[in-house]
Amino acid sequence: MQEFWGRRLVALIVDAIFITLFLWVLTAIIYPVVALLDIYSIFNFWLILLGIIILLYFTVMEGKWSTTLGKGLVNLKVQAKEGDMGYKKAFLRNLSKFLWIPLVVDVIIGFATAADGNKGRYLDKVAGTRVVLKEVKTEQPKEQINPN
Repeated sequence: MQEFWGRRLVALIVDAIFITLFLWVLTAIIYPVVALLDIYSIFNFWLILLGIIILLYFTVMEGKWSTTLGKGLVNLKVQAKEGDMGYKKAFLRNLSKFLWIPLVVDVIIGFATAADGNKGRYLDKVAGTRVVLKEVKTEQPKEQINPN
């Protein structure tokens, strides 16, 4: 169980690093225009943009491929308990990741309301989703020919 939550934490850190790098590139592209037009006040809304980008990243990645870059790296995927995983379920389960802070509350509430040892994020329960280990496909070794 600890290994599973460790994998989830590593996946979240990898995703946070990826989003941070994306925002650095976006800032480097936008900054010359901001400086030229002298509209530095646009950066007052940068935190809101960050939240929107975080929510879009997780919703699109999990809604389409059931995984993110971080989850894929540690062989995790998001799975719907009933039906198919889609953008609506992905959006609902990731609402708490808007600016990362509500995620802590989501995890605490999820663990506090866990029934039958079913511990997880609260919004996973609301969305009807769960994070599971991916089945790693291994190639079967070819039968060796014995010369005798």
